[in-house]
Amino acid sequence: MKALSGSRFNALWLVLVAVMIATRFKHFGDVLHLPDASMALFFFGGLYLRRHWTFVVMVLLAVALDWISISYAGVSAFCVTLAYSFLPLAYAVLWYAGRWYAPRVDQSGLSLLGAFGVAVLAAVASFAISNGSFYWLGGRYAQPHMTEYLARLWQWGPLFVRTTLSYVAAALVLHAVIVRVASSSTAHQKEA
Repeated sequence: MKALSGSRFNALWLVLVAVMIATRFKHFGDVLHLPDASMALFFFGGLYLRRHWTFVVMVLLAVALDWISISYAGVSAFCVTLAYSFLPLAYAVLWYAGRWYAPRVDQSGLSLLGAFGVAVLAAVASFAISNGSFYWLGGRYAQPHMTEYLARLWQWGPLFVRTTLSYVAAALVLHAVIVRVASSSTAHQKEA
């Protein structure tokens, strides 16, 4: 798949920013708030936007939103520890996995299934980095050990990965629909 440019790049960039703003304040969702889409957004940023500077701006946006949430919206700062500095690495795994897979995306369903598979692996690795850094470096556990870490990884991992993959699946279905409509429209124009 070709990299987006011009108005398509700008439109998708604005959509990703808007979705991050809309979902990052409430991480687990409730009736009024959607679950945090950040992990999926970083994957899609790499898949569609690809530019390194865009990754940096998305990380800065995530940090700014967290700061606003903690400073003005009453969100707990419990997770902001030394480990927070590992979030760019966790997000980079998602971004650059998407960026790596992007040239392989075409109009076939198999390429989208491949994108989903790459997203699964990247989401698991990203969560392991963010969760592992929090557990081992966050200073919240007096005597950390591998058994407790694995139990916590299993406790929280499926929720975060499932949320990410739900967004990824929905966006890939949307991608397939858009490609189908666009190719159908092109075919009709050629016939006319």
